[in-house]
Amino acid sequence: MSEVLLVIDMQPGFGHPESPWCTPGYDLCAERIGALAAGFAGRALFTRFVPPAEPSGAWLPYYQAWPFALDPAQSWLWELDPRFSGHPEVTGHRFAKWREAISHVPEDATLVICGVATDCCVLGTAIEAVDDGRHVRLVTDACAAGTQALHEAAITVMRDRAPMLTLTDTETELARLLEH
Repeated sequence: MSEVLLVIDMQPGFGHPESPWCTPGYDLCAERIGALAAGFAGRALFTRFVPPAEPSGAWLPYYQAWPFALDPAQSWLWELDPRFSGHPEVTGHRFAKWREAISHVPEDATLVICGVATDCCVLGTAIEAVDDGRHVRLVTDACAAGTQALHEAAITVMRDRAPMLTLTDTETELARLLEH
């Protein structure tokens, strides 16, 4: 069975201090993801959240509350964090990115998931992948959310998906890579 590192939404929109969606702990998360991505060389896939050109449905009031996200002058927020340039990436307008990633991941691959935000895009992607029958390891210390309480709440929800989804940390994953 192969393993793929699936990194969720490491973008300035979630890491730049001027972004209304700046996530505390993003830089530490990025540091850990950098180490993981090096270990998963050639087996890392990054996702990007990109607001739609024309929101519809429930997204209309969402973007009314967050108009900065649709401002063309803010499009730089939705690029991949430059620390991760050169890695393969997929984009999506939804929180969960499994639909966008699935065609890039071998059917037998275990997903090692990390990124931001634990309580939103990471949670949605992990649950979609599990629902699709995939094994997931969530690297909890390489994820971040708007608050520690939100991070912990999302971890609690995902912990209950065992044995399909298991929790791990950066040190354990790096050690696992050295063993193989």
